[in-house]
Amino acid sequence: MKNRYGFGENAPGNNSVSNIISAPLKGIVKTLPLRVLSAEDFEFWQRNGFVIIRNAVSMAAVEATVALLWEYQEMDPRDSKSWYRPQLRENKMQELNNSGMVECYNNQLLWNNRQNPRVYDAFVDLWDREDLWVTIDRANLNPPNRQGRDFSGFIHWDADTSLNPLPVNVQGVLALSDTTPETGGFQCVPSLYRDLENWRKSQPAERDPFVPDLHGYETEFVSMKAGELLIWNCLQPHGVRPNKSETVRLAQYISMVPAEEENETIREWRTQSWAESIPPDGYAFPGDPRNWEQTRYPKAELSTLGEKLLGSQSWNL
Repeated sequence: MKNRYGFGENAPGNNSVSNIISAPLKGIVKTLPLRVLSAEDFEFWQRNGFVIIRNAVSMAAVEATVALLWEYQEMDPRDSKSWYRPQLRENKMQELNNSGMVECYNNQLLWNNRQNPRVYDAFVDLWDREDLWVTIDRANLNPPNRQGRDFSGFIHWDADTSLNPLPVNVQGVLALSDTTPETGGFQCVPSLYRDLENWRKSQPAERDPFVPDLHGYETEFVSMKAGELLIWNCLQPHGVRPNKSETVRLAQYISMVPAEEENETIREWRTQSWAESIPPDGYAFPGDPRNWEQTRYPKAELSTLGEKLLGSQSWNL
C-alpha cells in the first residue's frame, strides 16, 4: 500500500517497512550498544517520537551542500531578487508547492551526507539493526514568504494512520542552516504522538488519515543548528513552519529503513536510480524538467558503506 508520498511499489526503497518490522519503534528494547545517541537521547526518542543528532555532518559538508542547492536552483544567496524564481514544476501534493523543494536526488554531495558514518550510526541506534537502506530523497531551499509566495505551513502524516496495525517507519531532515521560529522549519505535535492510540478511538471513521484534527493539542517548533540531523517516527504529526525571516532556510531529507535484499525488484530500482540519476516515481516527486542531474553532474561515487546503504552490495558479504 502506498502512503501519501507515493512510497510503495512506485518508489521502491522509500516505502513503509511495516511488513518488515511489526513491533512499534517506541517499544524496541536495545540489543546493540548505542553508537551516537546517549541513553537519555534514546529515552527522549521513545517518549516524544523525535530526536536531534548534534554535529551529524561537518560544516565543510554543510557548506558544500548549500552551494550545490543555490547553484541547482539558479539563485544567488547575495541577491534576494533571485530567490523567487517560479518552481520548476507544479507538485501534485498541493501543500508542497512553494515550500522550497529542490528536485535533486542523486548528486555526489547528497550521497556524501547519506553515507556519512555518524548519520548511519544514528539510524542503527534507532532501528537496533545494521542492515539498512537509505531513502533516495531531495533537499530544500526555502526563501522568506514574500513577493506573492504563498506558503502557510502544515501539519500532516506521511503514513496512513487508519491502518491496523499502525505503520512502522522513520523520517529525517539534515539542517543546512540554523533554524528559528522566524526562519521556520520542522514542527511537530509530540503530545498527539504520545496519545495517538486514544485519539484514534475518538475520531470519526471518515477522517483524513493523513491530516490530524489538532483540537486540544499544541504544535511545537523544533530549532536546529546547521549540521544537525533530526529523526522522527512516522507516527509523529509534523510539517513545515513558514519562513517569516529575512534569510533562506536550507535542509536535506535523509532517512534509513531496514534493507529488503531479497526483493530484487526494489534493489534493482534503487541501483538504477543511483546509476541513472533519476528521482522516485511518486505522487510528491515531480522531478527536474531540465534533467540537470543526468546532463550536468557526474554519477555519485559511493563508499563501501554507501553501496550497502544503496543495496548494490549486500550486508551479508
